Amino acid sequence: MVRCSNTLVGILNFIVFLLSIPILSSGIWLSLYGHTQCERFLDKPMIALGAFLMVAALAGVVGSCCRVTWLLWFYLCVMFLSIVMIFCFTIFAFVVTNKGSGETIPGKAYKEYRLGDYSEWMQKRVNDNHHWKTIRSCLYEDTFCNRLEFFSGRYHNASEFSKKDLNSLESGCCKPPSDCNFTYISPTHWNKTSGTYKNPDCNTWDSDNKKLCYDCQSCKAGFINNLKTSWKVVAIVNIVFLVVLIIVYAMACCAVRNNKKDERYAQF
Repeated sequence: MVRCSNTLVGILNFIVFLLSIPILSSGIWLSLYGHTQCERFLDKPMIALGAFLMVAALAGVVGSCCRVTWLLWFYLCVMFLSIVMIFCFTIFAFVVTNKGSGETIPGKAYKEYRLGDYSEWMQKRVNDNHHWKTIRSCLYEDTFCNRLEFFSGRYHNASEFSKKDLNSLESGCCKPPSDCNFTYISPTHWNKTSGTYKNPDCNTWDSDNKKLCYDCQSCKAGFINNLKTSWKVVAIVNIVFLVVLIIVYAMACCAVRNNKKDERYAQF
């Protein structure tokens, strides 16, 4: 009779196998039919994740239900490596997202963001021209600055616009920093004033819809701040996932022990 731990491991891995099918299919679809660079950016990770889950789940199902011990040992090795990797990533995510937040500007509802406030690892990633070119393309394709401009009729002057609660990307990428003291025309159109600027973003700013402040340090900081929220959510989900993995790993260890007992009984 197949023991309880073997059955549970088999059922759980069969569910994982079913989940891996849409993940793998989505990755393949994005690779073949993705229209934008942002969509295609996710295809390879999704294909790799789907294939990994499918192979690991099949090893768990066959090893536990058919009592193939070597497959269960392979499954245990994969599970152990997964637990270690997820644990390390979770700690890393908390460390690199621990620093930095928006700066409150007197008289304005929105905050502004400085790249130097965030972790050095994050700064290096966005300051790399190759990485930022890809990120910048994704930000531009999202057209959030265009949506902000679409409602420009609500903000007839800088005072009214200052009451708008912008998110970190809108604040960092769609408008110049407040210390530039540019003349407000619309949320994404500001006329430069004469003089020298202490903030290099003031020179980078351009009212051209394709440029704006996408290459500004404030835009990179806004992107990091937005990423921080996502990474913290992922880190919390990872903690829950780790607990589940450890429980399944313990059951798989019991399944290996059961298989060994059955093999010994079969010898007599």
